[in-house]
Amino acid sequence: MKNWETYVRKVVPYVPGEQPNKKNMIKLNTNENPYPPAPGVTECLEKFDTDCFRLYPDPAVTALVNELAAFHNVKPEQVFVGVGSDDVLAMCFLTFFNGSKPILFPDITYSFYDVWADTFRVPFQTKPLDENFNIRPEDYREENGGIIFPNPNAPTGVELGQDAIEDILQHNPDQIVIVDEAYVDFGATSALPLLEKYDNLIVVRTFSKSRSMAGMRIGYAIAASKVIRYLNDVKYSFNSYTMDQLSIDLGVEAVKDNAYFEENISKIINTRERSKERLKALGFSFRDSRSNFIFATHESCPAKEIFEALKAQNIYVRYFEKPRIDNYLRITIGTDEEMDQFFAFLEKYLAERK
Repeated sequence: MKNWETYVRKVVPYVPGEQPNKKNMIKLNTNENPYPPAPGVTECLEKFDTDCFRLYPDPAVTALVNELAAFHNVKPEQVFVGVGSDDVLAMCFLTFFNGSKPILFPDITYSFYDVWADTFRVPFQTKPLDENFNIRPEDYREENGGIIFPNPNAPTGVELGQDAIEDILQHNPDQIVIVDEAYVDFGATSALPLLEKYDNLIVVRTFSKSRSMAGMRIGYAIAASKVIRYLNDVKYSFNSYTMDQLSIDLGVEAVKDNAYFEENISKIINTRERSKERLKALGFSFRDSRSNFIFATHESCPAKEIFEALKAQNIYVRYFEKPRIDNYLRITIGTDEEMDQFFAFLEKYLAERK
């Protein structure tokens, strides 16, 4: 080993979901929205004046911050915008998780949490979900350096009720509690109303799922004004211009069109509920999902076998080779047509396998 390698920050990197780019594939593996962004986004893109690229963008992201504040009925100083929710969450780790006590998060959850903790040298402990994949609030009552969990959880899709979230907040008044709400728009209850009572709560959202803009990379946090000031202090010490002008303008247009947003969500929820019935009929079981995916296991056919069979047909779902969940598939909800093709193959494959 060279001497300089002694000082390298060595980490085990996060491995993102497979991103195939094949003709006629059905992509149900990374929880993207199967429908396009709001029409105003397309119109804005077509009319965008590239001459503005000569200039630096607004470092405060004022236009998008104001639009999000109006949408969520909060003050602009309660909103922080970043390059996708991953960037926002990483900034939260860097800003708030700096004590000697371990932060806490579930053992089955978003794979990036332990990566960030390792990268930023943050001690952590994972708390096991119960046998039904529920977060147990009582596990989060011990001394800690902060708490983070998704709601609904990923990859399980299971929602934690607002009373349980409040229980965690009540038992941790001196620590930051982050609720990662990437999937909340698909039928779960947001923790946002709890901001009125708890100044240690941060709610993180994304444009990648419900707003059909995974390729644009926009995420945001809503919290008490003091919390957002601390986040901005770290951001400006790291990179003042995190959001480019195109992302800001397109993000504004996406938030403006609430009617399209609601219509899009409704279509996905309806398809999800139909898919639940079809999966049950094929011998799958799963916890009730309040997200844009279903986390399912089959009564007799191993998940990895189904995953490989689907992949051979250019149908991509997500398989996790991890303890407790290595016999489950995470199936993103696509369009009705995509789901029909998915089920047509699945029905044929499982019938021939008997």
